[in-house]
Amino acid sequence: MRVIMLGAPGAGKGTQAQFITERFDIPQISTGDMLRAAVKAESELGLQVKEIMATGGLVSDDIIIGLIKERIQQPDCANGFLLDGFPRTIPQAEALKDEGIAIDYVVEIAVDDEEIVSRLSGRRVHEPSGRTYHVKYDPPKVEGKDDETGEPLVQREDDKEATIRKRLEVYHSQTAPLVGYYQDWAAEDAAAAPKYVRVEGVGSLDEIRDRILGQLK
Repeated sequence: MRVIMLGAPGAGKGTQAQFITERFDIPQISTGDMLRAAVKAESELGLQVKEIMATGGLVSDDIIIGLIKERIQQPDCANGFLLDGFPRTIPQAEALKDEGIAIDYVVEIAVDDEEIVSRLSGRRVHEPSGRTYHVKYDPPKVEGKDDETGEPLVQREDDKEATIRKRLEVYHSQTAPLVGYYQDWAAEDAAAAPKYVRVEGVGSLDEIRDRILGQLK
């Protein structure tokens, strides 16, 4: 089972990815984790990455594809893998295709922008412990205070509405076109293309999980 997850920030990809990896006994390959691991292992690619990251540069698609190819040779990928955070753009998807890295399913978790803004902007955090609340879905017992310590809760910069809308803009301009890319490929060459699955990301975690797993055969 080789899966790519798509969905806007806040759509719930991380949680659903865990369910998929557990069900199919496959690793979740996050490009961020992979870059850090390569730097730590000091592989040839890792040393290149270290130099680029040290100067604040962006790691090229070629290097990331090289790391993915290296990573999927490892024994824990025998049953497949789930790619998290890659591809983000059509050129990256093309590069995966050109390298012959076969994918079985592309799963899109679809959630309306306004729902995402409401989900993320309502988050509040108790910074010392990392406990999180939501003003609407999981409020603290006393407004603005941590249940256990009574200390004030904060809204992270990332969870402010303006920041979320900016991240959604980037997603719609860069990553959302992948949906069309995979749909078109499936229409042209169903045998070679991954199956594209769209799942509504609204409802309980279990409902969403069952919708996804029901589609992955």
